[in-house]
Amino acid sequence: MSENEKYLELINVSKFFGGLRAMNNVSFSIKKHRITSLIGPNGAGKTTTFNAIAGLLRPDSGRILYKGKDITGTAPHELVKLGIARTFQDIRLFNKLTAVDNVLMGMQNRYGESLWQAVVGAVLIKKKSKKDTEKAKSILASVGLSDQFEVLAENMSYGDQKLLALARLMASDAELFMLDEPASGLPVGRVDEFLRVVKNLVEGGKTALVIEHNMEAVMEISDWIIVLSFGQVIASGRPKEIQKNEEVIKVYLGT
Repeated sequence: MSENEKYLELINVSKFFGGLRAMNNVSFSIKKHRITSLIGPNGAGKTTTFNAIAGLLRPDSGRILYKGKDITGTAPHELVKLGIARTFQDIRLFNKLTAVDNVLMGMQNRYGESLWQAVVGAVLIKKKSKKDTEKAKSILASVGLSDQFEVLAENMSYGDQKLLALARLMASDAELFMLDEPASGLPVGRVDEFLRVVKNLVEGGKTALVIEHNMEAVMEISDWIIVLSFGQVIASGRPKEIQKNEEVIKVYLGT
């Protein structure tokens, strides 16, 4: 698959919650080795779209394709096997485990085991191999946490916890990273740090799909932006094109 081909594609995807159409025939595609951001005002359908791709919601109609394969309604643990992994806005770390052990848990789950299987199989990572431990430390160092290997997750700063969650995702060997509000709650300096890590990942061959409210961060990091409003795609383009789009300015960015 070349970089110009459709890597992830949504085709007329709709999702209803009672009388509310959270996704209304949503169609878009993202390219490989790019950072694509999904933006829009509250209630635009971003989280529903994200959850539909990630297998947490099954669309009522339409199809979702990943590298040409129909993954509509595929369970999250099966998507991990295919190379799709995501973070959550609430970080969901193993707070009583060290940073290294959290990353090792990501390796335990790389083949799509359930969370319970990962916990039981890990047995507090007592049987961790030297090779896996060194890999976990290498991943942590790549996100700037080389001084936090043996720190419990619960004792880390919020910014470091965000980086740890990303490191754990990296341990799954996923190809497509879905990042839910990665800049949320971070001080300005840490936002830049986090974005730099994501850029390095993509430059290293990964692909990223991002939901983010921080427009400065979106414009800084994105290769392509898709804008949703009331469950529909109203615009897509490069950051400079989105900044100048009159409809986007009207419904979201403001004047």
